[in-house]
Amino acid sequence: MITKSKLAITLSKLKVFDSAKVKLEQYPTDSEVAADVLWNAFMQGDIGNKIIADLGAGTGVLGIGALILGAKKVYFVEKDKDVIKLLKENLQDIDNYEIINSDISEFNKKVDVVIQNPPFGTKEKHADKLFLEKAFSISDVVYSFHKTVTKNFVRAVADDFNFKIKEEILFAFPLKAAMKYHKKRIERIEVSCFRLKKS
Repeated sequence: MITKSKLAITLSKLKVFDSAKVKLEQYPTDSEVAADVLWNAFMQGDIGNKIIADLGAGTGVLGIGALILGAKKVYFVEKDKDVIKLLKENLQDIDNYEIINSDISEFNKKVDVVIQNPPFGTKEKHADKLFLEKAFSISDVVYSFHKTVTKNFVRAVADDFNFKIKEEILFAFPLKAAMKYHKKRIERIEVSCFRLKKS
């Protein structure tokens, strides 16, 4: 029987970016944070037997966690070929998934739930908006990570698509030093995972 702590331990063993790309804002999702959100989604009935899209999947921590918790199928949508190599390694011994090597704009399959940790839009303006708009167009339930200070922006985009923020989980999100310009080993920033639902 899987527990939240066992899930976090399993996710912590997955490979993460060895050379993150600054422009793509490739920050690994912390395994404890991922387990917290996924467990919450599972308890809400948003994972078991559901078809899920992990947009901008990276090395797959969110989608893999969803599969461990009983998702019917996960689409891992990721445009970076280098990262897909790591994603494939992480997916050994796991079934019921499809890797789609493309930009999220090209993915148009309807799914039950989207779980995503998009770029925060600090390097490429509005990158986060594109992820939200795509998620809202393919699903009625979306879990999405954003800087907490951008909550009003997230709400405004959601309103345009008749989505409402149903829940907000706050984290002091650990960003491990992945880029050369990072001075601290770990920088913590305030991040919220929003559960958004079509109204």
